[in-house]
Amino acid sequence: MQKFKRNCPKCNSKNTKKDWKRRWRQSYKCKSCNYVWITKSRKNKDNLARKLYYLYTIRKQTYSELSQDYWLSKKTLQTLFDNLNIVYNKNLPIWKEVILLIDTTYFGNFGLMVFKDANKNQVLYHQIVDYETNQGYKQWVQYLINKWVIIKAIVSDWRRWLLGWFGSIPTQMCHFHQKSIIRRYITKNPRIQANKELKEIVDWLWKTDKESFNQWLDDWYNKHKNWLNEKWIDSNGRKYYKHKKTRSAYYSLRRNLSYLFVYQDYHWILDIPNTTNWLETLFWYIKTRLRCHFWLRLDRKIKLITFLLNQLHTFYN
Repeated sequence: MQKFKRNCPKCNSKNTKKDWKRRWRQSYKCKSCNYVWITKSRKNKDNLARKLYYLYTIRKQTYSELSQDYWLSKKTLQTLFDNLNIVYNKNLPIWKEVILLIDTTYFGNFGLMVFKDANKNQVLYHQIVDYETNQGYKQWVQYLINKWVIIKAIVSDWRRWLLGWFGSIPTQMCHFHQKSIIRRYITKNPRIQANKELKEIVDWLWKTDKESFNQWLDDWYNKHKNWLNEKWIDSNGRKYYKHKKTRSAYYSLRRNLSYLFVYQDYHWILDIPNTTNWLETLFWYIKTRLRCHFWLRLDRKIKLITFLLNQLHTFYN
């Protein structure tokens, strides 16, 4: 097969060859008249820009390191990256059954809301938000349903009013978030005996079943009921509970008990995880790469996050 050769713009001869190549620009030389010219094609430039952006994001290279290796100034690199068109690849599994993990993390002045399929490690949808709201979760879950995604179960964090919002769809509360709530109230190393016993019960959360856990809570409450209901009176005669944080920890378990063991109720038909740890790993992965470029503008941060999610989508598929 004969190779395509460019015509010389000076003598119109086809007796040409490739000459030197610098950055993304290819030069050609005419063997007849020795004329040298440079192409104006952007194909090589776009390929170089994507390669550099891969090194910048995934390999955590800085502007100075890329400048030394590729002889490009910081301003040129920023222009190349800003001109890249990066759009998230939304390949939704139409008519496929998914178990949805949902959570939000924050990057300073904005948040990233993520919806992920627990079985296939696939991010189905993500949204940049100002703050986390129950209405936002409900809106984007409904969006996935309208796109013919069959949601069999949902695993979410500690947001109280979010649990049970999705009708007949089983909703599992993340055990990690529940334990974090308890740790916030009674600390990681409690000194009071009642708090120590409550912490021991919570440590068995992922190892036991609903009936046993409920019985342990009842026994703990009956043992420390009088101590838990102690009050003190201020100078104005108003009464307050003495151990408010312990009460908050106990009643948090009571309120969320019906959502902590949903994964066991459906274990014979659905493989529902009891945590959103995969999302926490994803957030850590993004933040470690974004931390190398913490000075970025908002639009550049969003582009970097979109690129990382695209790379993960390609890796898992």
